[in-house]
Amino acid sequence: MSQTLFDKIWQTHVIAGELGSAQLIYVDLHLIHEVTSPQPFDGLRQANRRLRRPDLTFATMDHNVPTKDIFNIQDQMSRLQMDTLVKNTQEFGVPLASIGDDKQGIVHVVGPERGLTQPGKVIVCGDSHTATHGAFGAIAFGIGTSEVEHVMATQTIWQVKPKTMGIKVTGQLPKNTYAKDIIMGIIAQYGVSFGTGYAIEFFGEAIKSLSMAGRMTLCNMSIEAGSKTGMVQPDQKTFDYLAGREFAPKNFDAAKAYWTQLATDNETAFDQVLTFDVTHLKPMVTWGTNPGMATAVDQTLPAVKDDNDQAAYDYIGLQPGMPVTAIPLDYIFIGSCTNSRYEDLEIAAQIMAGKHLAPNIQAWIVPGSRAIRNRAIATGIAKIFEDAGCEWREPGCSACLAMNPDKIPAGKHVASTSNRNFIGRQGAGSRTHLASPAMVAAAGIAGHFVDITRDEGGIK
Repeated sequence: MSQTLFDKIWQTHVIAGELGSAQLIYVDLHLIHEVTSPQPFDGLRQANRRLRRPDLTFATMDHNVPTKDIFNIQDQMSRLQMDTLVKNTQEFGVPLASIGDDKQGIVHVVGPERGLTQPGKVIVCGDSHTATHGAFGAIAFGIGTSEVEHVMATQTIWQVKPKTMGIKVTGQLPKNTYAKDIIMGIIAQYGVSFGTGYAIEFFGEAIKSLSMAGRMTLCNMSIEAGSKTGMVQPDQKTFDYLAGREFAPKNFDAAKAYWTQLATDNETAFDQVLTFDVTHLKPMVTWGTNPGMATAVDQTLPAVKDDNDQAAYDYIGLQPGMPVTAIPLDYIFIGSCTNSRYEDLEIAAQIMAGKHLAPNIQAWIVPGSRAIRNRAIATGIAKIFEDAGCEWREPGCSACLAMNPDKIPAGKHVASTSNRNFIGRQGAGSRTHLASPAMVAAAGIAGHFVDITRDEGGIK
């Protein structure tokens, strides 16, 4: 019987339980951060339990970290959570990348960056965008606080196996369209819940051509389609990315031989298959209050179909029929676990080089890790942003979710490379428009969205 990539990894990790019911799954890597770990650590302490596998656990600080003045933590809850993570990791023997540490950064950036994320693993974290790690051919998903404690105590988790969905992405990406446009286009076409109950695998010629950074962006936003898990089959790009990294397998050739076997047998193995052709894909922009409310940059905003659309328009302050290029903008934000990798910054910097922000725009550029920050400074990318009038920040989650000082003011519109445009997501009353790093950078220069596939405004 044909099997998917997901099936093959799942069956090697089942410890107990019958198919169709909850099964006990072994966890290879548990990533933790300061927000969803305090209660689980307390639970271990109260039950007089030890952490089962500190060596398979890794902690970093990201959600609460101030990115402008990293050691000046004004919010008392943020300070408490971060201080508590230091205490807990010391007591339970967990490696921690703390504020100012060379390895600190957003959890879904530093895991792959350090080589902790590898094909064939089951990876969990108390964060919904854990699907990012599936770009390496891993089963990766977010878990709740009580589940975090269970993993800490047992290195296992109870899960009901989902169905599998293949999304075949065909064609060749047009100039200046990216992985972010692919996933936004898919969600705009199929909705924000089509993946519910499924583990998604992206495949096809367009996926093979993506870089690892692009694949991580794609899998990162699987949760916005309703799926906890997004995956891409590991290939030579995956192996090249991992080779030489700190936690890459010592016997890399043996690991690579195993990883090469991790592939879906054929399309019939999926419970459902969808197709998406990128041949004529345009850069995407969200206009509403969920990631499915998106349209191509060369289009006008859609007519109201239902009460949800009307409520979204009322909140966002826009009208049906407006050109996307007429959306007013006040801020741009380049960062988050979706698009803060070096490649993302490099693409944005190429657009901004030698130019300056429009007078109506304030810009925050937030690298995903200190390693990315340091590399961007060394290569001159950081200076390009600064010369363009942007604020170059320290690594952290920043304005993606506004659990730190980086908040978009009420009523202001922001072009953002993050993953969610929910009401108040980037600050109470903020109005978010998701797009790719290239689109956001170009919008910062022009002062509004532009079709970067048409060489507008000197952007090529």
